[in-house]
This record gives sequence, structure tokens and C-alpha cells, in this order.
Amino acid sequence: METIKTLLGLTDDTQDSLITAIMDLTESRLKNLLGGVGAIPEALSYIVTEVSIRRFNRVGSEGLQSHSVEGETMTWPDDDFKPFMDDIQAWLDENQDDASTNRGRVRFI
Repeated sequence: METIKTLLGLTDDTQDSLITAIMDLTESRLKNLLGGVGAIPEALSYIVTEVSIRRFNRVGSEGLQSHSVEGETMTWPDDDFKPFMDDIQAWLDENQDDASTNRGRVRFI
């Protein structure tokens, strides 16, 4: 969390609960993208920081894809993880066997 606060220029703890909630949701989504892993691999932990900062900066603008005011236009991506999908896929390719062992089995008899 401290890295996120530093990058956002936050010096007090008034936003800590918001940052924690954003980080928790971001971690959950990334774990799902990684095939349901129990913990985020160290090599991909930077994704949580990057995506959390993006989401923090959009608080109050959730659901918007673009916003224009007096000639200034801001556009947000549909998927915060899209810029990181190559790294995620590379990790999955290298660790496919490890990632698949974290999944349960269902048998129909």
C-alpha cells in the first residue's frame, strides 16, 4: 500500500480503507486471471499496484468510458488488465501445470 500512496502523493491515512478495498478487488481479479492461484506471484505483483492506481484515479467515474469538459477529453479502457495480458499469458504458459493444480475436480458418477 505504501508504494501506491507514494505514487499518488498521499501522505496521510485518510484514503487507506479505499486503497485497501481497491487492492483487494484487484488482487482477486488477477488471481482469477491466473487460473485461480492462491497467491499472486512476485513477478506479477506490480500489476496490482498499477491497476490499483488506475482504479483509485477513477473513483467517482466508475462506468464511464469517456468524459469531455470544455475541450478536454478523458477516455478510460474497458479492461484495466488488458495492457498486462501478455505478461499474464507468459506466466500462465510457464506455470500451466502449477496453476492447474490449484483447481478442484468435479466428478459426475
